[in-house]
Formats: sequence, structure tokens, C-alpha cells
Amino acid sequence: MKMYFNQKIETDNMTEEDYTPVTLKDSIEKTRRALNDAYAGFDNAVDVDMIDSYIYEINSLQKRYKHLTDLAALETAPEEDMLYKHSPVRALISHVLS
Repeated sequence: MKMYFNQKIETDNMTEEDYTPVTLKDSIEKTRRALNDAYAGFDNAVDVDMIDSYIYEINSLQKRYKHLTDLAALETAPEEDMLYKHSPVRALISHVLS
């Protein structure tokens, strides 16, 4: 599953939009890094408003991370039919019972 992110790249007073595909793995890694940064910011925050801001950011990133990892789990989970279709035990049983 490829996702596309609109990233603005500024070069010489011009802004280009980058629509290159981002893989699910890249998106999970980017979210994980952002979550680590948010935790670090929370640990160092002293202002009440900043603490609240980091709490909301951490909650948001945690939900995003869970969603992305759930998508990744669905992508990598083999279909149940495929597990039994090419099973060596199934081949033996069908050979013996034929």
C-alpha cells in the first residue's frame, strides 16, 4: 500500500510539491520518530500549555501509529485459505485417501 504525502520543497524562492509515494514502512518509521520527538518535548516542557500540547500530539501520534501498524499486519497476514492449500499434511492426506 503506497501513500502519497504532499511535501513542500523550497528551492530558490520557489516552492515545489513532492508527491512521491511513501511506503507503509516509511510512514510507520516517520510516525515512530515523531512520537519519540513528542515524548522528548513532553519530558522537557515546563509551560502548562506546552505540556497540554504535547499530550494531544502524543495521543494523536499513538493513534496514527496503531492504525499504520494494524494496516501493516493486514498486509503481511497470509490468507487463511493459502495456509491450507499447499500444506504438506493436506497433500499426504489427499494422496492416501485418493
